[in-house]
Amino acid sequence: MHRLFTTHASVGMLILRVMLAMVIFAHGAQKLLGWFGGQGYTGTIGFFTTTMGLPWLIAFLVIIGESIGSLSLLAGFLTRFVAASYVLIMLGAITMVHWPHGFFMNWFGQQQGEGFEYHLLVIGMSLALLVEGGGAWSLDHLIARRIAHREWTGTQAAHAFAHSKQ
Repeated sequence: MHRLFTTHASVGMLILRVMLAMVIFAHGAQKLLGWFGGQGYTGTIGFFTTTMGLPWLIAFLVIIGESIGSLSLLAGFLTRFVAASYVLIMLGAITMVHWPHGFFMNWFGQQQGEGFEYHLLVIGMSLALLVEGGGAWSLDHLIARRIAHREWTGTQAAHAFAHSKQ
């Protein structure tokens, strides 16, 4: 449990975490709320299940992962879990949609669809967070410190109790 939350108070990971959360939030808000020109929850579920043929549970998890997960990431709560989910979501997007369109985004409207360069950036950022944790000003950091404190005081109490029996 402690390993899930452990992170150094790195400002670099804070910056990475906040930037990724902001970008993914916009995509999640499109899918969940219909903001920024998105289809909203019903439209997105319909597209994922009908057009793409995904099970409703996968569609639901993608929507929640990108919307609620981005808020969790912004707060630095369950950073590793959210980052791992982004790796899976992006790998799914690449394999199911973007691979045939090549590497580059469709900057000049000359392709049939969008490439996967954005998805690789999200995967790279997510892998860094998966390895290093949420960094400074993260709830994970506070939770890890509290867990370590409890483990330490528990060890001290057990040691003191053992010595009092002698």
